[in-house]
Amino acid sequence: MNEEWKASMDKITGTVSHVIFRNEKNGYTVLNIHVDDATPAVDASSISVVGHFPFPPEEDLLTFYGQFHEHERYGRQFNMELYEPYIPEGKPAVIQYLSSERFPGIGKKTASRVVAELGESAIDKILHQPNLLYDIPDIKRQQADVLTERLMEEQEIAGVMSRLITYGFGTELATKIIQAYKGETLNVVEKDPYQLVQDIEGIGFQKADALGVQLGIAPTEKKRLRAGLLFSLWQMSQSVGHVYLPVDFWIEEALKVLNYRNLEVDATMLQKEIVELDEEGTVAVPDERAYILSLFFAEKGLATNVNRLLDTEIQETFAEDLYLKTLGELEQDFDITYAERQKEAVELALKSPLMILTGGPGTGKTTVIRAIVEMFKRMRGWNQRKEKKLPVLLAAPTGRAAKRMAEATGLKAFTIHKWLGWRGDEEEFLEHDEENPLEGELLIIDEASMIDLWLANQLFKAIPAGMQVIIVGDEDQLPSVGPGQVLGDLLRSEKIPAISLSAVYRQAEGSSIIDLAHDLKEAKLSADFTEAKPDRSFITCQGTSMPDVIIQICQKAMDKGYTARDIQVLAPMYKGTAGIHLLNERLQALFNPPKQGKRSMTYGDVPFRNGDIVLQLVNNPEDNVFNGDRGEIIALLKEKETEDGKEKLVVNFDGIEVYYEKQDLKQITLAYCSSIHKAQGSEFPIVIVPLSMSYRRMLKRNLLYTAITRARDSLIMVGEQRAFSLAAETNDQHSRYSHLHIRIQEASTNHENVKEGQY
Repeated sequence: MNEEWKASMDKITGTVSHVIFRNEKNGYTVLNIHVDDATPAVDASSISVVGHFPFPPEEDLLTFYGQFHEHERYGRQFNMELYEPYIPEGKPAVIQYLSSERFPGIGKKTASRVVAELGESAIDKILHQPNLLYDIPDIKRQQADVLTERLMEEQEIAGVMSRLITYGFGTELATKIIQAYKGETLNVVEKDPYQLVQDIEGIGFQKADALGVQLGIAPTEKKRLRAGLLFSLWQMSQSVGHVYLPVDFWIEEALKVLNYRNLEVDATMLQKEIVELDEEGTVAVPDERAYILSLFFAEKGLATNVNRLLDTEIQETFAEDLYLKTLGELEQDFDITYAERQKEAVELALKSPLMILTGGPGTGKTTVIRAIVEMFKRMRGWNQRKEKKLPVLLAAPTGRAAKRMAEATGLKAFTIHKWLGWRGDEEEFLEHDEENPLEGELLIIDEASMIDLWLANQLFKAIPAGMQVIIVGDEDQLPSVGPGQVLGDLLRSEKIPAISLSAVYRQAEGSSIIDLAHDLKEAKLSADFTEAKPDRSFITCQGTSMPDVIIQICQKAMDKGYTARDIQVLAPMYKGTAGIHLLNERLQALFNPPKQGKRSMTYGDVPFRNGDIVLQLVNNPEDNVFNGDRGEIIALLKEKETEDGKEKLVVNFDGIEVYYEKQDLKQITLAYCSSIHKAQGSEFPIVIVPLSMSYRRMLKRNLLYTAITRARDSLIMVGEQRAFSLAAETNDQHSRYSHLHIRIQEASTNHENVKEGQY
């Protein structure tokens, strides 16, 4: 570590008395230490040290480098950026150190003998030549081994941390690296820094490449070329949603990654590496399509299971007269007359092992779902069974969508993750799969456009033979955040029976929001697009003015009695003058400004206050909250108010209360404004959609369509008319590289989906 850098830092030396708090996932730790020495001096016998440690220090004498700061609640603390074992100076200090309790079996007499023989630099000499102790008279071999091993243990972790910081990693990333590789850390990092890209979240190619440059790795070295190829393949699946890349396109993207420093890596070099990566099974490259392995097997697996379900015989069939009689009774009981297309959908659901129901807003998808469930109950005789639990599973990708489904049907609905018994990030934490399938006779999956390839594969693996499946969605919405375009591909395969509802029933009279949505499906905006309607308006302004206009709109809504829970701003991008981050800052100041006595907890540069609307960013199955769930902060608890003495923030997600400690706050974000993707599956009384030409690369029809269909009562569009027009004209459907529909076609067999004359 650079000595000048150390000299520029505050410094404190002391013994760890106890660990106040530790997050084992990221190493974030708060220690209490007894102070021996500090620069600048501190007027206290103990102090809290905050930072990332690979392993919890216990009763160690350490030197910390960083900065002192005053915490508004906890007083003076020390933010640690580097630590190392304390190395005593001078013979008395060395003797005292070596005879301390940290070296069992080494008393003052033995320590004095070591220092007399090796001098005041004894510790440094032992670390560099461990066998030196064997040559000292009257030192037992066991004592020598204990002393050497303990000294090396103390030095090793801190030394590795110091080296990683020298290489340009902060303490948090350095902690992650040490936790991953443990004793092999420097061996892995210095032998192949590009391995970090694959193994450590938060380290991209350029970060690893910067270390590669320090270590003298040539631009065309095999390990660097492979890392660039694998990183670009993974990045395109995560950022764009491609399931595979055509090899030529993959090479183009990899060259952008590898030549960012104006290097001259060429395609020929990469072609050779691609062949080897394919041959050794690191990637799959069938027919010039390049896959990361998990997506390759997910695509194959999903196609196989779709066809497995299509080949399944329906367990119960019914004569046509019984079907028509039951449907007539249902119409009478519900005081409803189903349209012909809706009747066709109900009929198809009863006689198909797998079917798809699609339609835009107001077309009656929920009405059909209710009819399907009721017809199954009556014709399968579920009402007469002794068991109380209906053999029907209602599932959706997000908690919010599942809640809407439950409200619409009157039945219990859960997330797909919950049905599968998901308990972590890996496949092995799924309770249900092909070996332990789901139980039931009917599965209805809503908001299917949001399901990515990985999740769809896991779900279909767990569907047993004999369970009928109905997939419900709107093919014109945005595709999933994760890789794939599952709903679109299932429809494109043309192997799965499908019904599309197009006639508008809900809000049919006077709903200009639904009219606009159906105009967009036809790639157009009506001539009166900018005219004010009872439930829709358009306000023209430039991008830089949009935040002020949005604040004015929200203020007027508040004056009419609306709250932050009623209003949702949906923006396409996070950065910029009208990006999500800036809008959330402005909207929080409007809806929930700071007040004297109002508690808050700051994470990064974002203050979270009691009453704030927040969005969950990650799946947390243990607490039954998932990515995209929207909640409200209902309490901020001080240490004395919690059982474990830790400060906590409490969020209410539709009746589910979740507790967050400070380091967990990266799991949530302010949600006054959110991305359009995050709003899928939700509906709000008032939706505000800002669009400008500065969002040009994001302006797609499915993005705008998804945004406006989130509005239940009122839609307010803000920005430049040409931005909305460009979005309406730009089709982004089926823009992801995916082979699923072809695989389904290739794997399909000549099965009969329908037995003539029977239902």
